[in-house]
Amino acid sequence: MAHETDTPVTPAIRFLREKKIPFEGHLYRYEEHGGTAAAAAALNAPEHAVIKTLVMEDELGRGLIVLMHGDREVSTKELARFLGVKSIVPSDPARAMRRTGYMVGGTSPFGTRTDLPVYAEATIFSMARVLINGGKRGFLLSMDPADIRRSLHVTEITVGIIPSPGGHAPPPRERDRP
Repeated sequence: MAHETDTPVTPAIRFLREKKIPFEGHLYRYEEHGGTAAAAAALNAPEHAVIKTLVMEDELGRGLIVLMHGDREVSTKELARFLGVKSIVPSDPARAMRRTGYMVGGTSPFGTRTDLPVYAEATIFSMARVLINGGKRGFLLSMDPADIRRSLHVTEITVGIIPSPGGHAPPPRERDRP
């Protein structure tokens, strides 16, 4: 757990403090390519409660953020259908960083460089507490998911899918091919 003096001061932290949103910071040893499973293990939390912040875009390059449970993947086909667009794909890391100001692995939905629409899996809001990135690799925030809704303009979606038995969902572009 990060104490007030240990809490990294990221744009996400400034954003939450400005809006007087309560949170508890948790620092852990970041594991490259460890994803939410490594974060959950390091913090002794269920992976379902670790919310990943995904930067995606439609076929015209319009960016958006998707908040998803750590143990779920986004059905980009269902998300595209919901949004009324042809396709949705993950943004490349450089574009995601330009849009948010955060490195991949440290992306927070709070305090992004540009305003992006935020879509969140609806079941996130039925949880008592979630862990979400605080704007730095190895730094998660524990908070009430109602405060995510209160501080961001969130549209609830139902596009989460359980990864395939190999442990990972197929890459979005493969899964969406006819």
